[in-house]
Amino acid sequence: MDDTSDPAKAPQIGIAETTAKTRRGAPAAERPHYHGHRDRLRDKFSEHGAGSLADYELLEMLLFRVYRQKDTKPLAKALIREFGSLAGVLSAPVNRLTEIAGIGPQAALDLKIIHAAGLALAQGNLQKRTLLGSWSQVLEYCHAAMAHETREQFRILFLDKRNQLIKDEVQQTGTVDHTPVYPREVARRALELAATAIILVHNHPSGDPTPSRADIEMTHKIMETLTPLGIQVHDHMIIGRDGHASLKGLQLI
Repeated sequence: MDDTSDPAKAPQIGIAETTAKTRRGAPAAERPHYHGHRDRLRDKFSEHGAGSLADYELLEMLLFRVYRQKDTKPLAKALIREFGSLAGVLSAPVNRLTEIAGIGPQAALDLKIIHAAGLALAQGNLQKRTLLGSWSQVLEYCHAAMAHETREQFRILFLDKRNQLIKDEVQQTGTVDHTPVYPREVARRALELAATAIILVHNHPSGDPTPSRADIEMTHKIMETLTPLGIQVHDHMIIGRDGHASLKGLQLI
């Protein structure tokens, strides 16, 4: 009788052989098409820096943290397509992010944490600097903070006598095309912080930073309130998605 007919005598596959097969992985035909893609992106970033990666590739890498066993490229491209850029994705509110198929609350929260960390870094770079001598960094920070907001925000940068940043505050949040501003409240807060100058900033969710008549009139009212107190308004900047306008640069103040 053939010994193999007895189950007890049938050839056995050893644990070591099974482990070796597992270590070698599944046949190529069974591997996900994105096998090794994450390592290639990480190597590209490590060797050539962020400038070598497209927006969607950087976003892919951010999504690696939440989606550990998933191809994140289609999801990253869908987000960029919806919000226009990596900055637009990171600036988008949580409820808008979760409207994208595949983005759950955890992924949306992760993206907002990354955005907050980036803003904190940008704000930190402004500390102890003379803001009037670091204008490009001021603009970069304001653009990152406000350009993609879906409602108008009115922000004030309070400065000391050396024109260094004391505090950056969002004073009011309004609608898609209007923010209520109260000159007396601006004055009160400037006095509380012992500020000697301020920079006014607000965004236009429409994307067009052209100042309106209301923007100009409101700026003049704030200046009229602050001038007797010895507090100077250096500028009023309006931030759009693709640019900015300076009332001082336009000789409107």
